[in-house]
Amino acid sequence: MAQAHDITTPAVLRNADLDTPAIRAARVDLAACFRMAARLGLQEGICNHFSAVVPGHPDLMLVNPYGWSFAEITASRLLITDFHGRVLAGEGVPEATAFYIHARLHLRHHHAAAAFHTHMPNATALSMLNGPPLAWAGQTALKFYGRTAVDEDYNGLALDEAEGDRIAAAMGEAEIVFLKNHGVIVVGPSIATAWDDLYYLERAAEVQRLAMATGRPLKAVSPDVAARTYAQMRGGGDESARLHLESIKRQLAVTDPDYVD
Repeated sequence: MAQAHDITTPAVLRNADLDTPAIRAARVDLAACFRMAARLGLQEGICNHFSAVVPGHPDLMLVNPYGWSFAEITASRLLITDFHGRVLAGEGVPEATAFYIHARLHLRHHHAAAAFHTHMPNATALSMLNGPPLAWAGQTALKFYGRTAVDEDYNGLALDEAEGDRIAAAMGEAEIVFLKNHGVIVVGPSIATAWDDLYYLERAAEVQRLAMATGRPLKAVSPDVAARTYAQMRGGGDESARLHLESIKRQLAVTDPDYVD
């Protein structure tokens, strides 16, 4: 993959107010997501990317540097860039498609405080099929009822703003978009909610793929029950997502304590 162009930035801008406790906490949270995604096999080489809007700086984002696998990401290794490709903090540059997809998502969607893009195997497998990717046939899938969009028009690599804008437009007001022939993007109002959705989306896709492999017809849940179940799941707000992220940080503190470095 090509690298995004690293535009020289005045030194006064590179470190201005970019090391606050809130930003440090966001770095740790995002690094935890990378590490757990690597453990679960949700990444593909060095070509997938997570980003988050920098707390207190709606025109900047945290993103992984090109050339590093998810398993190697630490809090301090994450870059801070603006939406024009300038790296303001960190060493390296984002992968080109990371910049063009994520910058345009954050610019166009105010609900996208975090944006996770992967080629995770089960959800990506469903993106390769004709027709709707998710079937409303399993309880886990109902977490996404009414929240998904499908980009039907694979158009090659996202190597310019036009393609990033096209993908952002395909997402619309959804929080999950299946990119046909490509992968998935999950966005959310926080790092925790994006992680929670990414994890459960892959689990929903996995059990659907297993059910489809039997060759027997799927038993769909009725639309009214699907909508009611989704509403029940949302009853607790984002607390479950927050606790999910705290859980993976506790696990990583034992197995991968360097992620906070």
